[in-house]
Amino acid sequence: MLICSKLMPQGRGLARVLVQRASSITLDWDTRQKSRFDVTDSQGRLLGVFLPRGAVVRGGDVLVAEDGSLVRVQAAPQAVLRITACAEHGSPFDLTRAAYHLGNRHVPIELQPDHLKIEPDHVLADMLRAMHMTVIEVSESFEPESGAYGDHSASAHGHGHGHSHEHGHSHEHAAPSAGKRIAIPVRAAPAEPHVHGPGCGHGH
Repeated sequence: MLICSKLMPQGRGLARVLVQRASSITLDWDTRQKSRFDVTDSQGRLLGVFLPRGAVVRGGDVLVAEDGSLVRVQAAPQAVLRITACAEHGSPFDLTRAAYHLGNRHVPIELQPDHLKIEPDHVLADMLRAMHMTVIEVSESFEPESGAYGDHSASAHGHGHGHSHEHGHSHEHAAPSAGKRIAIPVRAAPAEPHVHGPGCGHGH
């Protein structure tokens, strides 16, 4: 058995040609959310995956085996419920309501701009249909959202955000040179608060 204990989210840092040449494994969500499992890759090798507790493997991730070889992970199609707003009577906001109610039940949900996906559950399907949602069972890959402090999924889907919210300018001001005019902003005194009462001229 070949041991894989390193995970490279979405193969970041690897040349595309290396990833394309790698062997592959196709796993459903039930297996990919485990940190330890055995699997056979496309080359017939038996792999033992040993990742840190709580690690989640996503479609597009790359495992590194102990011999240095790469193993590309593919998300297997599986039975899921696809949830959409009723085209005739609903609105896109209905998806927000559905996600809220599913989230209250701690259901793994895949969020897409125009639909949601959950694992099959006839009780939840009936609840959603009572909310006038359209619910159908399909066979597709399943990539539910992780929690705010979950796996690499803000990188679950490979997104990295390099935004900085620090100001790039200094608030220190040098003394003005002689003879140079400077503009000094003057802040107007706050207006007296308006109190509604008799004779204020406003209709209430």
